[in-house]
Amino acid sequence: MKKLILYVAFCTIAMSCETSYVDIPADDEVLDGTIEGLSNEELARFLSGDGAFTEVFTRNTGLGSTFVATSCISCHAGDGKGHPFTTLIRFGQADENGNTFLHLGGPQLQNRALPGYTPEQIPLGATFSKFTPPANTGLGFLQYLTDADILAMADPNDLDGDGISGVPNWITIPSYINPDGAATQGGKYIGRFGKKAAAFNLLHQTVNAYNQDMGITSTFNPIDVYTNEEIDPEVANVTVNDLVFYLKTLKAPIQRNQNDTEVIQGRNVFEQINCTGCHKSNLTTGYSPITGLSFKSFSPYTDMLLHDMGSGLDDGYTEGIAKTYEWRTPPLWGLGLSANSQGGQYFLMHDGRARSIEQAISMHGGEATSSRTAFNSLSQADKNAVLKFLKSL
Repeated sequence: MKKLILYVAFCTIAMSCETSYVDIPADDEVLDGTIEGLSNEELARFLSGDGAFTEVFTRNTGLGSTFVATSCISCHAGDGKGHPFTTLIRFGQADENGNTFLHLGGPQLQNRALPGYTPEQIPLGATFSKFTPPANTGLGFLQYLTDADILAMADPNDLDGDGISGVPNWITIPSYINPDGAATQGGKYIGRFGKKAAAFNLLHQTVNAYNQDMGITSTFNPIDVYTNEEIDPEVANVTVNDLVFYLKTLKAPIQRNQNDTEVIQGRNVFEQINCTGCHKSNLTTGYSPITGLSFKSFSPYTDMLLHDMGSGLDDGYTEGIAKTYEWRTPPLWGLGLSANSQGGQYFLMHDGRARSIEQAISMHGGEATSSRTAFNSLSQADKNAVLKFLKSL
């Protein structure tokens, strides 16, 4: 939608010039834009949410005394992935028993501060992990994937013998969340969003981001991150809800060069070496009150489950009941456009440590070991095809 506004502005300028050319990128070359089928009322709400997404907070508008960022867009340029400069640090939970450092600023480090205040430091003895902000597009499809379908992809005992045993992260949800018939286990619910799938839905994710990233309180979470005391809301409910709507209705990334023979070859090899054991290619949403998200097929290349990724990716920090070495399968759609928001180069894996797609593959361990080994054993032509396929997503 931002590119549409820019296009209108350019067209206005063009009418006052004798000759003017505007290079508008194709839809498959950008991550922002809406899902299909929004009504005029929904488009207006999308634009309101877009405004909330780009709002820059200051001391006068509620920016926390300590914070990580001053706006949503500063961590998600063009709705894409973040950069090492915007990487978050989470600390204080080394096992499934909960965070033991909440009284010292956990779970997230607020590493910046207004003048006169001191940025937080990681407490002595606290394990921590770095989280690179993810891309925002297609999130509505992931929210409306049914619990039943997520559970159907889980295989905790590896009954099919493929070495993959994905499980949901069962989390405790805050009181402002209405689970609305969601699957439950021991009073916990399936987490969907975040590196460890520790957020139940996009409202949960958004409220946490306002509070933990920018120090902004709301009626949903009125606790000030600096004083740890309840204060008046600094963002209105309507703004929070419009931002959630914006995130729900951002379009899914569009694959490029789908008919390229090498891309097709790469997709077939990707399936043959069982990368799709975790990165599921074809899913369908359930009912959504937003028509454009209801009963829609989509291709995110994720199963939304936690997987053992091996000791090399074990940071000693976790969320919910996930193990320290378990990570939610990240969606691969939009991967080929990631560098556009990351300064022209890749910063992949949960903390941006991988500088190329091939390096990211080499870091896969645990349940992904057999697929990594199979990739390494491919001919160079097949490897190149897989990489071209991944860059087309």
